[in-house]
Amino acid sequence: MKKMMVIILMFSAFAAKAQKIESIHFNLYTDSLKKGTYNYINVDGKYSDGTYMPLMTDEIDFKSTAGKWDGNNLIIDKGLMIDSVTITAWLKKNPEMKKTVTIYVKKIEIEPPLKTEKELLDEWKNKGHKRN
Repeated sequence: MKKMMVIILMFSAFAAKAQKIESIHFNLYTDSLKKGTYNYINVDGKYSDGTYMPLMTDEIDFKSTAGKWDGNNLIIDKGLMIDSVTITAWLKKNPEMKKTVTIYVKKIEIEPPLKTEKELLDEWKNKGHKRN
């Protein structure tokens, strides 16, 4: 019985390993890129069994019209004045299998200024007085 289980497990592992990537697809988590931050660029591979799995940098390469790459992350310098970035991803084992996408860069960063410690304490103190 143990031999049979080992054979089944070995066959299952071989079958899983035998799956080939048939195509690649961008699966973006955002509709725009932010400057000065890591923008994760997700590319999924469609396998011969119909499943989709994210591809990592050991399987895929990237090229872009702007920014620097750190793995699957594209970092765009805050000082760049650009409207969009065109990204091309290709499979390392088959460079002919590639996809290109253009993603817009967020223009307006609305970040409310953070309150100082004193402002927060004063605000909390005043709220406490209003209750009494």
